[in-house]
Amino acid sequence: MRLLFAAMLPMVAMAQPLTISQAVKQAMDQYPSLRINEEQVKAAASGVQLARLAYLPKADAIVQVNRATRNNVYGMLLQQQVISPISGPPLEANAGTNVWGTATGFLVAWEPFDFGFRRASVNVREAAQRRAEAGLKRTRLEVAAMTADAYLTILAAEKTLESAKAGRARIAAIEPVVASLVESGLRPGVDLSRTQAEKAAIENQIIQAEAAIEIAKTSLGQLLNQPPAGLGVATQQFFDLPSGKAADAELKNHPAAVEQGLAREESDARLKVLERSFYPKFNTQANLYARGTGARADFTTGGFASGLGPNIYNWGVGFTVTYSLMDLPGIRVRKEIEGAQGRTEQARYDLLLRELEAQRRNAQVQLEMSRKLSVNTPVQLKAARDARQQAEARYRAGLTSITDLADAERALIAAEADDGLAKLGVWRSQLKVAVSNGDLTDFLAQAEKP
Repeated sequence: MRLLFAAMLPMVAMAQPLTISQAVKQAMDQYPSLRINEEQVKAAASGVQLARLAYLPKADAIVQVNRATRNNVYGMLLQQQVISPISGPPLEANAGTNVWGTATGFLVAWEPFDFGFRRASVNVREAAQRRAEAGLKRTRLEVAAMTADAYLTILAAEKTLESAKAGRARIAAIEPVVASLVESGLRPGVDLSRTQAEKAAIENQIIQAEAAIEIAKTSLGQLLNQPPAGLGVATQQFFDLPSGKAADAELKNHPAAVEQGLAREESDARLKVLERSFYPKFNTQANLYARGTGARADFTTGGFASGLGPNIYNWGVGFTVTYSLMDLPGIRVRKEIEGAQGRTEQARYDLLLRELEAQRRNAQVQLEMSRKLSVNTPVQLKAARDARQQAEARYRAGLTSITDLADAERALIAAEADDGLAKLGVWRSQLKVAVSNGDLTDFLAQAEKP
C-alpha cells in the first residue's frame, strides 16, 4: 500500500494546477542552465582556494637509482634535455665499467614577500567568483521571466479557447431555430448553410486555441522538466487588474548590469597582476640531499652493491633573487591589451545600462497602454453582447438576415477574448517592467494575493 501511495503522489501533484510562484520555483530547481551556472560558481570558488595556496611553501622530494658508466670530460654544456649531467673528475681513458648511483633530496622553498603579486592573483579569482555568482542571478531572473511568460501564454490561450467554446454553444443554441425557420419556409435554405459554416469556423478557432495551449504547455513543461500532459495552471488574480505601480529600481543593481560591472572589475584585477609581474622574485630555500656512487676518487670502483645507498650527505639554507630582464616589453604589451579589454567591458556596461533603461521605458509605455485598453474592453464587450442579443431577436422576428447575426456573433467572440487578453496584457506588461527592474518578487507576490 505504501508503494502504491508513493507511486500515486506524482499523479496527484500533476493534477493540481500550479500557481505562478510554484512554477517559477520548480523551474529554478529543474532548469539545466541554472545547474550549469551553479557548477561554474563552485569552480570559481575552488579557483580562489587554488590561488591562495600560492602563499604556502613549496616542497619537492626526489629519489633516484641508476646504473651507468662514469666517464667524464671537462667543459661546459648548455642546458638541454638529452645528455645527462655527470659529476667528478675526468678519467684518463674511456672505459665501459659502470657503477650504481643513487640520489635522494628534499627542497623547501618559500616566497616571503612578492610586492602584492599573490594578493593580486587571488583578487582575480575572487572577481571571477563574484562574476559567476552574478551570472547565476542573471540566469535565475531569465528563467523566472521565461516561466512567468509561458504561464501567462497558457492563460491567454485558454481564454481564447473559452471564448470560442462560448460562441460554439451559442451557435448550437440558434441552429435549431434557423433549421425550423428554413423548414417552415420563413427563411431561405442558405441561412442554415451559413449557420453551419459559422459553426465550422468556430470549430477551427477551437482547434487552433487547443493547439496553442499544447504548444504553450510544452514550453512551460520544458522549463519545469515536466510532461505537458496533466500540466495545469491556476488563473489566480490574472483576470483582475493589478493594483499599484512598481517603483523603478536602480538599474545598476540589475543582475545583468552587476555581472557586466564585475567583468570590468575582473579585467582591472588582471591588470594589477601584470603591474606586479616585473618585480624581482625572492625565495627562501632549504635543501637536504644525499648521494651514493660506486665510483671512487682514485678512479677505482667499489663492490657490486657499492653506490646502492647514499654515502655523501649535504644540506644548505639560502636566499635567492631572480629577475627576468627581458620580460618588460612583453608585460607592457599585455598591459595595453588588458587595458583595452577593460575599456571594452566598461563600454559594454554603459551600453547595457542604456538598453535596460530603454527596455524599462518601453515596458512602462506598454503597461500604460494595456491599462487603457483594459478600461475600454468591458465597454466593447457589453456593446457586443447587446448587439448579439438584438441581432438574434431581430432575426427571430424576420427583421434582419443571418449575415447580421453571424457578424454579431463573431464580434462577441472577439470581444470576450479581447476583454480577458487585455487584463492578461496588463499583467504581461507588469512582468516586463519587473524584468527590466531585475526583480520579480513584487510581481509574484501581487499575483499570489488572495
